Amino acid sequence: MISTTTVEPKKRGRKPKLEAVKEKVITARTRRVTKWEVSKRDWSRYHKFQTPEIRQKLLNKYIPLVRNVAARMAMNFPRSVELSDLVNTGVIGLIEAFGNFDPDRGVKFETYAVPRIRGAILDELRALDWVPRSTRAKSREIERSFVNLENELGRPPEKEELARHMKISVEELYTALDDVSGTGILSLDEVVYREDDNRQVPRIETVIDRSVHSILGEIEKDELRSFLVVAIDRLTQQEKLVVALYYYEELTLKEIGAVMSISESRVSQIHTRAVLKLRGMVREKFALTG
Repeated sequence: MISTTTVEPKKRGRKPKLEAVKEKVITARTRRVTKWEVSKRDWSRYHKFQTPEIRQKLLNKYIPLVRNVAARMAMNFPRSVELSDLVNTGVIGLIEAFGNFDPDRGVKFETYAVPRIRGAILDELRALDWVPRSTRAKSREIERSFVNLENELGRPPEKEELARHMKISVEELYTALDDVSGTGILSLDEVVYREDDNRQVPRIETVIDRSVHSILGEIEKDELRSFLVVAIDRLTQQEKLVVALYYYEELTLKEIGAVMSISESRVSQIHTRAVLKLRGMVREKFALTG
């Protein structure tokens, strides 16, 4: 026995959901773009009369364009950068672009104004940045090298591998990392998650006062000092001498090289090897005990 089912015919005039969504997206984009579109008639009227009122009306129509550019740029900036500040600076770029624009060249004002708005925002951020541009460039170089090595090795690279890839010494890399580490700014009012209970709290509540000494902290430091004596005794004679001259006598790598009659780069290699050995022994020791 064959069962028959009644299939309702599709109602005419009803569009599939996908097409309806696409139409809404296109409509939204069109509305968003037309917010700052100005007709040739408006521009010709402005160039004919050149009144402050008409100029102000044209500028007001392009304010949404400034907001759009600033919002796109804000996605790549830290949270400490306020969008309203970017918009205010972008308006200055808009005014400068408006004054230098020549409609007879056949270029739309939006095409001409966007690079000027972006340039004004970037110039203002550079002027307010307290970090030297060389340090910013160094930070980007370290980040690029780290990512490239991580993709190549399939794991986070060691400091020695990173220094070799950047064609600098390990000491220079540590100096660069020290410079870069001071460029980050955090807001104490920003809400973060606590590690112990995963509860959202202001960052200031997670700050620990390291200047306050605790009995447990002092015991841990004493235990670490005692173990370092044992760990240093396991180093080679060269490594012991470099550690002693560098940390106890406070000689530079160049002075240590002169004392040991070896090159400065060789001293750096010995020092790095000794530090890595000590770090490995400390990690192994305290991982086993706690």
